[in-house]
Amino acid sequence: MTYVHDIGGAPVIIGAGLAGLMTALHLAPQPVVLLSRTPLGTDASSALAQGGLAASLGEDDSPDLHLSDTLAAGDGLCNEQVARRVVEAVPHAVENLIRLGAPFDRAIDGNLRLGLEAAHSRRRIVHAADATGYQLFHALLAVAQRTRSITIMEGITALRLVVAEGCIIGVLAVLESSVFALPTRRVVLATGGIGGLFCDTTNPPSSFGHGLALAACAGAELADLEFVQFHPTALDTQRRPMPLISEAVRGEGAELVDEYGHHFLAMTPGAELASRDVVARAIANELAAGHRVYLDARRCLGQKFAKRFPGIDAACKQAGIDPAVEPIPVRPAAHYHMGGVAVDAEGRSSVSGLWACGEVARTGLHGANRLASNSLAEAVTTAAWVAASVAGTSAGWQWHRLPATVSVRADPLPVRQLVSNALGIFRHGKVLREAITTLLPITVGETPAADPALVALLIAIAAFRREESRGSHYRSDFPGRNPEALPSRLTLCTAFENAVALNWQRSERSC
Repeated sequence: MTYVHDIGGAPVIIGAGLAGLMTALHLAPQPVVLLSRTPLGTDASSALAQGGLAASLGEDDSPDLHLSDTLAAGDGLCNEQVARRVVEAVPHAVENLIRLGAPFDRAIDGNLRLGLEAAHSRRRIVHAADATGYQLFHALLAVAQRTRSITIMEGITALRLVVAEGCIIGVLAVLESSVFALPTRRVVLATGGIGGLFCDTTNPPSSFGHGLALAACAGAELADLEFVQFHPTALDTQRRPMPLISEAVRGEGAELVDEYGHHFLAMTPGAELASRDVVARAIANELAAGHRVYLDARRCLGQKFAKRFPGIDAACKQAGIDPAVEPIPVRPAAHYHMGGVAVDAEGRSSVSGLWACGEVARTGLHGANRLASNSLAEAVTTAAWVAASVAGTSAGWQWHRLPATVSVRADPLPVRQLVSNALGIFRHGKVLREAITTLLPITVGETPAADPALVALLIAIAAFRREESRGSHYRSDFPGRNPEALPSRLTLCTAFENAVALNWQRSERSC
């Protein structure tokens, strides 16, 4: 039986990571309900972010330079208007985070210490040691827990968004085995990314694209789903999620070498600080050729490694590696999703009453390849705009019906190997077509893999349709780059139409 839990029509934010917390804080003192499917802090990708937050705070820097680097990394698919708005707002957002208790690193003179990361032309990365996401998350969580207008509900999984006449009217959710409905006309998705669909990932294994499944089933338009960023340097051990060896280590001068000490990026423009897609493909090629790949920080940091990167040092030593005296084994891992729910400048989706913020949203900031440390920058700036839009929308609501219950447990494990094979760093049309054919029947079954398979199917179709190589999307059968950069758009209906058509074509050929 499904019960109705009256929340007075308050906005519901699904996801309690950095984007969700920031949105809730910006909505204060307006009442808001924040849903977390796990105990707070145990399953948020933003809490795992080591790198930092990009902001043009240096005397030799400017929003224009930050914008230029962002557009270059995005490989033609950034929304320049959105990107400019974000880079101009980030310095103020950093000041706000400091007021909220963010413990950013400072130099001896008291100014913020700024780091350098790949594809940035200036030092502009604000850090909190090598655990920026963790520090920001817990600083914001402490404030949110003291804010009376924010009701935090832990252990709650959103099952479906309820839609009537094209508008959101509620959220169907589950706590343990009890299914209930939250009547509301305002929902914000802040559910994070899709890295958990892959075997090698820096994301929590449960991060399978929950918000994308919710939005797609509600009829929302999705955009640029094919663009998945693989971080070049995850610690190559059996631990999952894979500990990240932050780009900041390469920013300090660490080099990528093979087992013979050969510096294989020496002739690549930018070398270790080339864009992430370039470095990830170079490492993947070395691994495919049978080599091991290591990040060597002995010369640039040596005994200073532990002080500069205490979290990374601890993770390495837990694996039996001392970065001060030996190179660190690394390999690429699924890290960030540039695509997501298509939203406008205020975070509104194509479904009335539905917003998206953070990694689950496709704002147009990242384009085909996210610039390092722009993810936290996006979350802390766009959250304010989303909150303002939500606050300016009518809270009136009327519950029309109780929907049927749906499967309450999602498990990406059954599709993880298939996704890793078909949607990795190198892709091919034949493999994508086979993956689509395999995934389609799983999405319509009543199994724990249904929603993860649905998200994987959407990404595979977007990847199959983009017959070029651009940014993080590399097609070995279409290695060239089209002269015109066009975003991709997809809905659940068009995705199924595409999948069925491909399946039909395959059946005809086999007859």
